[in-house]
Amino acid sequence: MCPSYRVTGEERHSTRGRARLLHEMLAGEIVTDGWRSAEVAEALDLCLGCKGCRSDCPVGVDMAAYKAEFLHRHWAGRIRPLSHYTLGGLPGWLRLIAGLRAAGAVDALARRLPVPGLDRDRGGRLPELAREPFTRSLPATTAFEARGPGRSPGSVMLWPDTFTEYLAPETGRAAVRVLRAAGLDVGVPRGGTVCCGLTYVSTGRLDRARKVLRRTLDALGDVPGPVVVLEPSCAAALRTDLPALLPDDPRAARLAAAVRTFAEALEEYAPEWRPPRLDRAVVGQTHCHQHAVLGDGPDRRLRERAGLVGELSGGCCGLAGNFGFEPGHHGVSVACAEEQLLPSLREAPRDAVIQADGFSCRTQIAQLGGVRARHLAELLAEGLGDGPGEGV
Repeated sequence: MCPSYRVTGEERHSTRGRARLLHEMLAGEIVTDGWRSAEVAEALDLCLGCKGCRSDCPVGVDMAAYKAEFLHRHWAGRIRPLSHYTLGGLPGWLRLIAGLRAAGAVDALARRLPVPGLDRDRGGRLPELAREPFTRSLPATTAFEARGPGRSPGSVMLWPDTFTEYLAPETGRAAVRVLRAAGLDVGVPRGGTVCCGLTYVSTGRLDRARKVLRRTLDALGDVPGPVVVLEPSCAAALRTDLPALLPDDPRAARLAAAVRTFAEALEEYAPEWRPPRLDRAVVGQTHCHQHAVLGDGPDRRLRERAGLVGELSGGCCGLAGNFGFEPGHHGVSVACAEEQLLPSLREAPRDAVIQADGFSCRTQIAQLGGVRARHLAELLAEGLGDGPGEGV
């Protein structure tokens, strides 16, 4: 069940072992230093936050949520590890860099100096930044607010998550093209910065996560729904973490209910559309949050209609957002990838396409497998050929 337990084989890294330690911490008889416990912190350190236990555990334990709460209390009032500020605050840093139009300069500097708080075994570098953010490349008329209250029943909002916005805008542009080819009217929020708060949750900065989420809800106003989220981890955060962190804000529940994955949106709002036939073998990675929270039934059916034959790897790719970039985690990260993902890539047919909807999964595949994986939206957009442009 737990990727790190399968790697280490140590009971303290199993879901059961971690849950027992947390119980003993709360009971205060064996683990006596409470939320400041170094023993509990060490046991939770190798939790990848994959949420696999949420769906695979018979009692539905969500160790990722427990870890976030523990980190929140463990570091309260203290200086945190540097990675909590660099990786945990990634949306803010990337927004600042984009605002200064300094992506090229930052990448050049990162090639010479490792980024503080990143694992040196992974090169101390983040993936290359996009020179132009996704939403900046769109025409002003793509702003969802321009649709007004009379927007058509076929209109959807495409969520500009941090990864798509600043690191992989080609994924967003491909999604716009496919959704429009399916007859949907696509817009993006332009009323202010939106963020699911995931990096703050995964590093236990829950007060900051609540602030970011409230700002997001203020920027959105009335939730337009449906909201198409390309990054599975962000979709899962909006569906589960958002209402859990802001239980008294009705806007949180409305936004959570409006979230759709890319495949869900096509299946629900463009059921008559037929995707281009790709007729290729496919390998890659099903995002762990997709498996645990969202489900991949619509994705499987969409791949089948497009003629993509084969199964994606399960489990966890091992990068898991900030986990694989944090100091001391590289060995476990690589070992997790070697369990299912990397062998499947090595054994794949030569002409197979590689799919990974999660940005972390694509990064892990590129860094450890030496090949480029693409989002399902990119594969379908390529299959549309050289027809009308996507208007971006």
